[in-house]
Amino acid sequence: MSPRSALNRSLLALAGLVLLGGGLLILFAGLDLYRRHDLVPPAGWPLTTPVDVLLGSADRARWSSQGWWWWPAVIAALALTALLALGWLLAQLSRRRPGFLPVGGTPPQEGVELRDRALGDAIAAEAGALPDVDDAAVRITGRPARHRTRIRLTLTPAGTPGATLAALCDGPLSTARRSTGLPDPPTEVRLEVSRHRPHRVE
Repeated sequence: MSPRSALNRSLLALAGLVLLGGGLLILFAGLDLYRRHDLVPPAGWPLTTPVDVLLGSADRARWSSQGWWWWPAVIAALALTALLALGWLLAQLSRRRPGFLPVGGTPPQEGVELRDRALGDAIAAEAGALPDVDDAAVRITGRPARHRTRIRLTLTPAGTPGATLAALCDGPLSTARRSTGLPDPPTEVRLEVSRHRPHRVE
């Protein structure tokens, strides 16, 4: 799991726990579950009966008397929270493809880049020509320095997964490594078997 994925999952889990806690708090108060089930909430627990409100008249008067700066501060905090949430959402919707990959070699080719889609198409074309491979699709994701190759191979009914994986490593992936000078990236291979019509025996 990448650090970005771990951060995203942690933020989603935290937001989920906050929303779940708030929903349960409102649900218990709205249905009057404390009184119905003889439960005693902790001292100072908010929203314990259906008639309770989150911010009472006394609290509103107390905060309103703090001065003119109070409402601008609240609006600024809400605006900052909304901007941070919007930025996080846009980051999730951004493209997770490297775009261009630097071409290595000895010596490294400075300023020479290879489009990730072109490299994926080349690997897919060579993988699709392997024995017992009916179709191949390749997608390269991640950042240029830490990209990941995802390969989906559709085998014929006579295909053997072990032999196909060995041929894939010795063929298309080895060719891509020699051509680009890039190290072996993490590679995920998904194998499927093509559907075929059942044979009729007469």
